[in-house]
Amino acid sequence: MPPEAYLAQFTEPAGYLDFGRFGPPSRAVLDTTADLLARTAVAGPSTVDELMRQEQRAKEVVARLCGTGPEHVVLLPNTSLGLFQAAFNTPGGEVLVAPAEFPANVYPWVRAEEAGLLRVRSLGAGQVTADKVRAALTAETTAVSLSAVDFRTGYRADLAAVRDAVGEKLLVVDGIQGFGVVDEPWEAADVLVVGGQKWLRAGWGTGFAVLSDRALDRLRPVLSGWTGVRDAGVFDGEIHPVADGAQAWSISNLSPVTSGAFAAALELVEDTGTAVIGALIEQRVRALEEALSAAGAEIVSATGRRGGILAFTVPGVPAKEVGARLAAAGITATARHEHVRLTPHASTPESAADLVRSSLA
Repeated sequence: MPPEAYLAQFTEPAGYLDFGRFGPPSRAVLDTTADLLARTAVAGPSTVDELMRQEQRAKEVVARLCGTGPEHVVLLPNTSLGLFQAAFNTPGGEVLVAPAEFPANVYPWVRAEEAGLLRVRSLGAGQVTADKVRAALTAETTAVSLSAVDFRTGYRADLAAVRDAVGEKLLVVDGIQGFGVVDEPWEAADVLVVGGQKWLRAGWGTGFAVLSDRALDRLRPVLSGWTGVRDAGVFDGEIHPVADGAQAWSISNLSPVTSGAFAAALELVEDTGTAVIGALIEQRVRALEEALSAAGAEIVSATGRRGGILAFTVPGVPAKEVGARLAAAGITATARHEHVRLTPHASTPESAADLVRSSLA
């Protein structure tokens, strides 16, 4: 799919620069949702079975994007559930987690520790690098968990280098801030968890986990529901053994409407190419960076290995006040206590940079 056809799928305002929080979905997602939901309104003998095939459709495109097979993929309603699965299924020992991770990648490990299942040890402040991970590893370490792209700074972890540092220990990766828009060796992760509501632009209630052979061999499917067992459709009053592959992480059926919408969003990424989408985003980030510098702002996010996240401050002006000024000019951004975060997408027009510059002048 040429870039023009991809860009024609989106209609968000020029000043929308908050994809790190939520990505307005495409026409394909909206149309698929409407079509599948309309089919539920005239349900017939085969409607439910036909709609349930949307889950396999989504699994197959995830598998293609990750270079694996559908048996390694399980769909999830959000990133948090996948990380809770990873935490509660990890076979004890010590897990390394950075304290500055997004809370969705902290609480699952803390809760698992509180349940007596493992121990959590901090990787310390700052960016998660291979050297830092290597120095922190001990004989008791069973897993390392980190974000592919840091939600605060946009720093893009070197997953290949971290994989080398971790060795045979488990590597859990929260990929929500990068999957579909940055080229990464996703196969480096033993557990890759991604929500679809941000950069994938699939809407809320969408997500997946991809499990490596190592993960399938070591992780116990503690949180496995009736859809996560063999012969799930056989109701014989018996407790069935857990399913083979990643399906063992399934707890219940997801909405087939949501699964179909997720598949449509993923297919857009596949047809266009992550490299194409990522290059357009990098152009927008650079243009915004220049506009901010011209307005006297200071860039506080990563400028080397980075994703689509651009954080800045205006000297002497509180971040909330800067955020309010941007909002008054029609710019949607994330204003936190310490900085303001801009996260453009491929569909962000070039005029967005001028809008930011003029609003801060």
